[in-house]
Amino acid sequence: MEDDELQAIRARRLAELQAKSGGAQPSQGGFPSAGGASKDDAEKSQMEEMRRNMLYQILDNSARERLGRIQMVKADKARAVEDLLIRMAQTNQLRSKVTENQLIDLLGQINRQESSATSSRIVYNRRHYDDSDEEYDI
Repeated sequence: MEDDELQAIRARRLAELQAKSGGAQPSQGGFPSAGGASKDDAEKSQMEEMRRNMLYQILDNSARERLGRIQMVKADKARAVEDLLIRMAQTNQLRSKVTENQLIDLLGQINRQESSATSSRIVYNRRHYDDSDEEYDI
């Protein structure tokens, strides 16, 4: 995946969203009108659309389905995996589409990292009493 292609996709999508919104400008006085909230929503939806497009290019169908099932159960973990995959794609660490097995391996690595970082250890210090009667022998 090349950066030029991504930039072209982003620019095209931005132009589409600006055309749909009609180029809404803030109201007079420097304060945004109620349309300002819709502009933020439009930006968020644009970012999510770009994110979905990138993930569509990165993942194959079975991996995308598995990530969708993970998202239903643990949305924060799925979001973290998506972020990691997008970062890997942007830094050219991915050579081809990620398969379901590669996604499973990636999830396993993330689980190991989380468990080692958050694992707490309980240590019992048991006192050993000397029950010998040597001191009391007469």
